[in-house]
Amino acid sequence: MDKNCLEISRASEVPSSSGKRIYRFLEILPGTLSWATLIGALFFSWYKPAWTSVFIILFCLFWLCKVIGLSFYQFVSFKKLKKNIKTDWQEKLDRLQSFNPQFSFAGWRDVYHLIILPVYKEDAEIIKSTCRALAEANYPLDKMIIILSCEEKAGPKARTIARIIQAEYQGKFDRFLVTFHPHNRAGEIAGKGSNVAWALKFAQEKLTDIPDENIIVSTFDTDTKIYPQYFSCLTWHYLTAKKPFKSSFQPIPVYNNNIWEAVPFARVIATSNTFWQMMQQERPEQLVTYSSHAIPFKVLKEVDYPTNVVPDDSRIFWKAYFHYQGNYQTIPLYYPVSMDMVMAKNFFQTVINQYKQQRRWAWGCMEIPYIIYGFLKEKKIPLRKKLFHIFNVLDGFWSWAVAALLIFVLGWLPLTLGGEAFNTTLLSYNLPKMTGIIMGIAMFGMLFSAVLSVFLLPKRPTRSGKLKSFYIALQWLLLPVTLIVFGAFPALDAQTRLMLGKYMGFWSTDKIRK
Repeated sequence: MDKNCLEISRASEVPSSSGKRIYRFLEILPGTLSWATLIGALFFSWYKPAWTSVFIILFCLFWLCKVIGLSFYQFVSFKKLKKNIKTDWQEKLDRLQSFNPQFSFAGWRDVYHLIILPVYKEDAEIIKSTCRALAEANYPLDKMIIILSCEEKAGPKARTIARIIQAEYQGKFDRFLVTFHPHNRAGEIAGKGSNVAWALKFAQEKLTDIPDENIIVSTFDTDTKIYPQYFSCLTWHYLTAKKPFKSSFQPIPVYNNNIWEAVPFARVIATSNTFWQMMQQERPEQLVTYSSHAIPFKVLKEVDYPTNVVPDDSRIFWKAYFHYQGNYQTIPLYYPVSMDMVMAKNFFQTVINQYKQQRRWAWGCMEIPYIIYGFLKEKKIPLRKKLFHIFNVLDGFWSWAVAALLIFVLGWLPLTLGGEAFNTTLLSYNLPKMTGIIMGIAMFGMLFSAVLSVFLLPKRPTRSGKLKSFYIALQWLLLPVTLIVFGAFPALDAQTRLMLGKYMGFWSTDKIRK
């Protein structure tokens, strides 16, 4: 695939005029599908209420089957997660007699981990807690290299914090490096992606003494705290992968850093995201890198990290996927890393920040035109794979924007707009009963999630009451509201912006802990 196509972030960057029109059409597509569904439901609830009622019932049945399937994936993934936490990965490495012959080094002790921590305005304690977790890893610290990549525009305070932390941790790892990402570089969007890309170029200059194949790069959010055996687990998967230089490695994000202090709706949203990532680990053919993840240094030297998009974590996967003509995958680790839930100085600001974070995640819809256009250009990827990924990405963002509204709100429209003639029919009488029964059964999925969420809780601090665990399970009753307010609405917001060509920049979530 033409390298210029790999760098596209919007329609205006497509070289040909015909390509611009195609790409712009693809940018309009996600929002059009979502709004057409919602407007169609409104219109046909008035014009053909019987048709709409049948559609709603069938959709609820479809969603019930989907919930059952996803709950199964969630349970299996949860079991593997708990097993992998208990596994002695260091012992597995020591017992590893042979590994992929593509490697030229002698054993696992030759594997280095480069950890990139992009920093903007985070407090010193946030960064220190992440560094402490790295220093407590059950992996040789002399095989770990930390790059604290600070934003130059953060000013003197960020420089002071960076130098203090560097002085504290300088002798604990093989290297603890600090770099400052310049502001307003041409062709970049200010944010995590451009920061990480800068740090990788810095690393290429500083790590010439280590062979590329010996280095795995973990790009972490600044609040990411690893579990003790993360790097041992990652190393084992790297060494045993069939295609180590055609693979990314994805842990499961568990938002436990500040779970006891977070507000209920933030806990529901963050834990729902954890469960979604757990489900995706059971479907590796769909798994795309997300947030904190790992990639071989060799891959990142061949495929430049994206600097001009907001969803850099998914874009680096798709860039590699197209660069290697479909011969690329994400390997699930079934092992957690701990991150922060959204928290602000007051409840109202927390609501705003949560919405903005969800909208930023939903801006991943910009990957739809990139993926489809890439498939049109890349002829060597099998048609079956192309159709599979196109359907999954369209279905995922469409469901994100409309499913909750169809289930919890629009299902009542035929009764409201259908008129007297429809309201006297047997179908109108049974519609709320049938949808209620179907969705009542589907709510067992919510109950299942509530139970699992308790098993994922970290040790309760003494300042939290003994009933807090019970309240955390009970808060799942908020799920229907959060699915609409912090799910469907920000997804529609993002898709509408893309449809209108109102491109978003990177919004950095505040990191606040009490």
